[in-house]
Amino acid sequence: MSLQRITLKDFVIVDHLTLDLDGGFTALTGETGAGKSILIDALQLALGDRADPSVVREGQARAEVAIEFAATPDARVWLETTGIDGESTELLIRRTVDTQGRSRGWVNGTAVTATQLRELGTLLVDIHGQHAWQGLMKAESSRELLDAFGHIDTLPLQRCWTAWQLAKAQLAEAEQATSTSEAERERLLWQLTEADKLAPQPDEWTTLQEEHTRLANVVSLTEAAQTALALTSEDDVHAMGLLARAQQALAQRLHHDARFAPMVEALAQASLLTEETARDLQAYLRHTEADPARLAELELRLGQWMALAKRHRCALEDLPGVLSALRHRLAALDHATDLDGLREAVAQSHRAYAKLSEQISTLRHVFKEQLAIQITSTIQHLGMAGGLFEVQVTTLDKPQASGTDRVEFLVAGHAGMTPRPVAKVASGGELSRISLAIAVATSQVGGCPTLIFDEVDSGIGGTVAHTVGQLMAKLGQSRQVLAVTHLAQVAACAHHHVQVSKQASAAGVKSDVKLLTENERVAEVARMLGGSAVTEASVAHAREMLSHG
Repeated sequence: MSLQRITLKDFVIVDHLTLDLDGGFTALTGETGAGKSILIDALQLALGDRADPSVVREGQARAEVAIEFAATPDARVWLETTGIDGESTELLIRRTVDTQGRSRGWVNGTAVTATQLRELGTLLVDIHGQHAWQGLMKAESSRELLDAFGHIDTLPLQRCWTAWQLAKAQLAEAEQATSTSEAERERLLWQLTEADKLAPQPDEWTTLQEEHTRLANVVSLTEAAQTALALTSEDDVHAMGLLARAQQALAQRLHHDARFAPMVEALAQASLLTEETARDLQAYLRHTEADPARLAELELRLGQWMALAKRHRCALEDLPGVLSALRHRLAALDHATDLDGLREAVAQSHRAYAKLSEQISTLRHVFKEQLAIQITSTIQHLGMAGGLFEVQVTTLDKPQASGTDRVEFLVAGHAGMTPRPVAKVASGGELSRISLAIAVATSQVGGCPTLIFDEVDSGIGGTVAHTVGQLMAKLGQSRQVLAVTHLAQVAACAHHHVQVSKQASAAGVKSDVKLLTENERVAEVARMLGGSAVTEASVAHAREMLSHG
């Protein structure tokens, strides 16, 4: 058993509701308009369905849904992969929606996205809706059902398809652009040949400017250094001498006032710094001299740099990056015009796709027989005695991401009839029964611990309805099954019975859900049998149905 509790707050016409669930087959019933599908809608919302502000109860700020599951092994792996506690044996999933349609979701207290909720939901619940039969009309849906039945993973094939299509697109683009790219290639080659004569390096512009500034102002720089050196240590009255005299004057009076001590120390430090500065100035003057040849060389290179930057219409400091981009573009053109390489890439990706497609097609032919046998066996008990169900797998005119197979469901409603496409021969009632048979067949091999059937028994009745109830009860022996139903025959076969009711008051209409006792269950089945008028006969009939359910 997986789904343990559903809690709703201000959801549609529910103000507050908590429903505990057990394993086996649980029937959900109630009068028309009572909101039997509200629980299913809430469950789908909690598991990542689109957030709609209309689910917020009128007059409230937001709706909240919380569901509790016993964590399955697959769910624990998902928790660990997602970075949520993978050791937990329980799952608490909560989602809120406000009146603006904004939603938030949590799993075990950790915020998650709607996409993550959907991923987790596929591991926990399999929902079969009342219009599931509509999918039988589509070849794509038929293929998906067959793949689900056979646990055929088509994701690797889809990746091969994507790679093949991308390779074909690249080849087509290269073939179309060959002449254009050749002209552009020649232009790039000419531009780079001119640029390589200068060969500008990253950060070189700043270095060139700094060196040019120094050489262009070498006379004034030398004069400034000589003046500073003279004032520091060479003039008749210089800084070092004055500092020494000041230090000596204070040092001679230290024994009279100790507060002179830090001042003496500061003057000593100043003398040392001034001496070091004088040595630095002397070194600067020894190594600084005019260099007209280097200055001319710098001016020539700066001029060439500015001319090239102007030609490429870029900032001076951006020139190396622009030329690097041109080289990358030339390399890309050289690669793109490697038509032989691109053709080989197309061939390789096609071979990979064809190989995997053939393997998947073989699996589909194997499992189509198994699925046909199971569904044929099931429909014998659903008012189609002697009927035959077939799964036809043929080759498509053009390959697709899902492979080269077209899957179609064929049915013969009675013995002696030739199977024909479901969409052409089946009535609405037959479609519902076939859909139910497919749901039962695919559910038996599925991994989801909880199965939900939302009025899939529409359009049937009598002994067929009883058979449907027995099928769900049988599924309930190994899985948790919840079924929204309007048929007493189905509800009577359930292990548990939940009633949905609607009450009107001055505060408005609200829905309520309760797990029925045995006596309450008799009354509900009797109501389902006789409508609003519950008679002694309908009560007796209800007791008999429940005793044989």
